[in-house]
Amino acid sequence: MAIAYRKQVDSDTEFALWKIEEKATDLYSQLQLNEQEKAYFDQLRLGKRNLHWLGVRVLLRTMLNTNEYIDCKIDSHGKPYLVSIPYHISLSHSFDYAAVMISKSRPVGIDIEQIQGKVERIADKFMRPAELSFIDPDKRINQLYVGWCAKEAVYKCYGQKEVSFLDNILIQPFTFESAGSVKAQLRKDQINLDYQVDYMLYGDYMIGYVKG
Repeated sequence: MAIAYRKQVDSDTEFALWKIEEKATDLYSQLQLNEQEKAYFDQLRLGKRNLHWLGVRVLLRTMLNTNEYIDCKIDSHGKPYLVSIPYHISLSHSFDYAAVMISKSRPVGIDIEQIQGKVERIADKFMRPAELSFIDPDKRINQLYVGWCAKEAVYKCYGQKEVSFLDNILIQPFTFESAGSVKAQLRKDQINLDYQVDYMLYGDYMIGYVKG
């Protein structure tokens, strides 16, 4: 399977989706892994978790268009980074898709989520009453997923732990369309950052992505 969707966000930033239809062995064969990575993979349970781990790395390799070993590590805050390539990256996955965002110049964040009604049950865990107040009842599920994906994308772009979706990442009122943008702010202690998060509906998935 090749890249399912690719978008050039600006001159040095893009993201892509990979529909994971391969078996784990097929994805594994496309990668060069060091001994530590092989050991980590061997500890993963069979199923979606190992397919996701492999899928984002195959997609990253494809986007970087290289057959060389890619040293991709995770920092102390859980943010992925490339050791030998001066690009910013963000990784995400949900059910049958892997997503990767790359920028040559700025931190980035991406989130992909399969749309399911269960988001209703946790809406008040990540959206403030003021944010829930502008949700359109006729588009409630999709709009809640935009809220989640936007906050997750900002969280990944910022790249630090101990940030609350409910208390520290705020989104401004917006009208849901199949593709659009939402303004978001990260407020924590002395940190005051503004973001414009773009989003798009892709089949039964929602995608949110942002540049720092």
